[in-house]
Amino acid sequence: VLPEHLPTCMYRLPNLHRASATQEEADPSLQALESRQEEILKRLYELKSVVDGLSKMIQTPDADFDVTNVIQTDEFSPLTTNGADLDLMLGKDYGALKDVVINANPSQPPLSLLVLHSLLCERYKILSAVHTHSSVKSVPENLLKCFGEQTKKQPRHEYQLGFTLIWKDVPKPQMKFSIQTMCPIEGEGNIARFLFSLLGQKYNAVTSTLIDSWVDTALFQLREGSSKEKGAVLRSMNAALGKSSWLVGSELTVADVVGWCALQHTGTANTAPANVQRWAKSCENLAPFSSVKKLLK
Repeated sequence: VLPEHLPTCMYRLPNLHRASATQEEADPSLQALESRQEEILKRLYELKSVVDGLSKMIQTPDADFDVTNVIQTDEFSPLTTNGADLDLMLGKDYGALKDVVINANPSQPPLSLLVLHSLLCERYKILSAVHTHSSVKSVPENLLKCFGEQTKKQPRHEYQLGFTLIWKDVPKPQMKFSIQTMCPIEGEGNIARFLFSLLGQKYNAVTSTLIDSWVDTALFQLREGSSKEKGAVLRSMNAALGKSSWLVGSELTVADVVGWCALQHTGTANTAPANVQRWAKSCENLAPFSSVKKLLK
């Protein structure tokens, strides 16, 4: 009930400001009242954040999402230090934490999403959680601890993004955010593209097409294809990596994340062509990749 009354509280404060502004010397009692009201309003927002979090856990852990406001651009820019504007990407809701919820099958763990979670943690304050759905009988211990330990317990409103992974019996990964009713994003490749976009990297149309092509090739041919298809993909990767450090250009992209994870699924990383092995080691020198590789041991 409380969050529904917040707008009423918000409208009272400006009136109080206007009243005090008309006096040449502010009445100390009025100043004290104004300060107290500001403190109450702040606490109300904090409480609203907590209630939002509880309602999401109570209603459903599979929060629906809305991606209609995601803005695409043709301009290229290198990976930014501060990341993307989450309000722009996920929608603005003052006082409420943005929540990304992913359902994934533990029999086919989406490694790329775990790498991307680590990359996002380097740029945002993320409240991470792992849960097991009733449709799954057991989950390996390493997957239950795939996000590591939450070292600092802070109030929910102090985080920028909530990232919840639910091990569930689903045919393919699903991602949702917010509790608005809308269909989820499905498929590891599509989710990986979206999560990587939160890092703030932008590309022109040609670069975006190349990245998308490598993502699809890695998932559908390198990871799931026949021996002949896998061999052809590794040769193509070797040729591309002979011209640049990463699969597309001189910067890490989601193509590298998905490509490296697909290579781990095949179990052929140690027998891959020379340029592919060099590239794989470059990936593993980055903490998000090395932490995920430990899960495979």
